[in-house]
Amino acid sequence: ARGIQHTAVRQAHRKHEPNFHDKYGAIVLLGGAAMFTTVWSYVLTQLNMEWGFSPIGRITPREWRE
Repeated sequence: ARGIQHTAVRQAHRKHEPNFHDKYGAIVLLGGAAMFTTVWSYVLTQLNMEWGFSPIGRITPREWRE
């Protein structure tokens, strides 16, 4: 039992090597949030939609071009 305790203590005091998530986790998260915001802001600003609670009478079809 004492040997298991010594092994556990040695592993607990070992230096932690940073992995990918430790190194780049925040950067990847912020990059994804920026990309998400950029794409959705572009999509929402490029739609020809009038924002309101009821679309009845506000949306009219466009003229058909042949």
